[in-house]
Amino acid sequence: MTFEIVFVLLALLGMVAALVADKMRPGMILFSVVVLFLCAGILTPKEMLEGFSNKGMITVALLFLVSEGIRQSGTLGQVIKKLLPQGKTTVFKAQLRLLPSVAFISAFLNNTPVVVIFAPIIKHWANSVKLPATKFLIPLSYVTILGGICTLIGTSTNLVVHGMILDAGFEGFSMFELGKVGIFIAIAGIIYLFVFSKRLLPDARPDTAVPDEEVEEGEKLHRVEAVLGARFPGINKKLKDFNFQRHYGAEVKEIKTRNGQRFVTNLEDIVLHEGDTLVVMADDTFIPTWGESSVFVLLTNGSDPDTAGKKKRWFALFLLVLMIVGATVGELPIVREMFPDIKLDMFFFVSITTIIMAWTNLFPARKYTKYISWDILITIACAFAISKAMVNSGVADCVAKFIIGLSDDYGPHVLLAMLFIITNLFTELITNNAAAALAFPLALSISTQMGVSPTPFFVVICMAASASFSTPIGYQTNLIVQGIGNYKFMDFVRIGLPLNIITFLISVILIPMIWNF
Repeated sequence: MTFEIVFVLLALLGMVAALVADKMRPGMILFSVVVLFLCAGILTPKEMLEGFSNKGMITVALLFLVSEGIRQSGTLGQVIKKLLPQGKTTVFKAQLRLLPSVAFISAFLNNTPVVVIFAPIIKHWANSVKLPATKFLIPLSYVTILGGICTLIGTSTNLVVHGMILDAGFEGFSMFELGKVGIFIAIAGIIYLFVFSKRLLPDARPDTAVPDEEVEEGEKLHRVEAVLGARFPGINKKLKDFNFQRHYGAEVKEIKTRNGQRFVTNLEDIVLHEGDTLVVMADDTFIPTWGESSVFVLLTNGSDPDTAGKKKRWFALFLLVLMIVGATVGELPIVREMFPDIKLDMFFFVSITTIIMAWTNLFPARKYTKYISWDILITIACAFAISKAMVNSGVADCVAKFIIGLSDDYGPHVLLAMLFIITNLFTELITNNAAAALAFPLALSISTQMGVSPTPFFVVICMAASASFSTPIGYQTNLIVQGIGNYKFMDFVRIGLPLNIITFLISVILIPMIWNF
């Protein structure tokens, strides 16, 4: 092994360990590794910065703003209210109306705002119709993931892989190409949830914090659940070392950790982490003041959020449809011939949609930087550089030869399965975009050395990197529903592991059939 190979392997092992230990935000951890590669001469400054100008990364940034415009228009809130049955119903009947529709919506919108809006409304509705909210919240998170794998824009991971494919000199994915396998996974996953979620998910777990009616007379305080985001200033601090009441004017009554533990006593000694849910007693100004702050991923007091006017909702929906249809039609050969000098792809139409939304005030243009998850963008940009470093150093070829050597007698189908398992393990332990970054150069090197088409390997990365069902920490939407649903860690393992297996089996069977080696 050369010095470069050993150096890159050690750096990648350290990166994975730091991501698992959650010492810093993923973006900073990956950026630190990229700087190490720069100092070692494995990356040039140009190669280090190429990811920051990648079309896929910029598209992700703009889609954050489009999703925010849809959210603030009130369209999603109105949709979920129409979907939820009123009056007496059953878990199965409600899921039958809810899950396929949410999967469809999440195929075209960022998963996080869909769950942020839908989760508190569903919990409030479930309580009103006397059904356990626990039967709906994990399925809500899972179907947003399942819907996201069906389109190019359904999840940032698909766009990251798409951008890497373009950088490698291949033709990227079309708008609905991933749906050739993604839709079968989504259908199978939704059927699985219909059949097994009722028995695998727990019954309602009552909240133990002080309800509204127990507050001292004269105080107009309400019970609010707050899911901590990455920018919460008290992350990795004990509650006693971070005066929550002084900062936010609310008293913490209960802490639900992202590992599924719940604390109502000795709260001062609890260390706060991203994804933890705090149950606080706050006045009427708390949610309006902090509702758009990036320090909280979700704030809910059980009441329905205010919605905008009907014209604004319809206009936002029109722009979204126009963006999707435009990007789809723009890929047709006849349209390419008509406009040879303009690439009418998703980047083109999402850019136009973002500008229109800003100038029509669908989201506050002066605050647009608040609605972009910069850590995800930095993670994506650094992922491109790490992928390049793996190629430059020879790590990708070295690991690919080792994997091929293990499967000499079985052909590319076994390699496809191995790549799925490796990518899926990474996405459960670290982040989906980092998992895709590590897997992509391996996929490219394996296909090159075997002399087969790389497309099946690229598709399997998209499926595996998004299939984060078995832990609450692998995907942000899982963290959100864990807190407000009072789930334990094992609830995700129990229902999520079979879903991972379903995704694996469909992927390794269908992908080689659809995209020939």
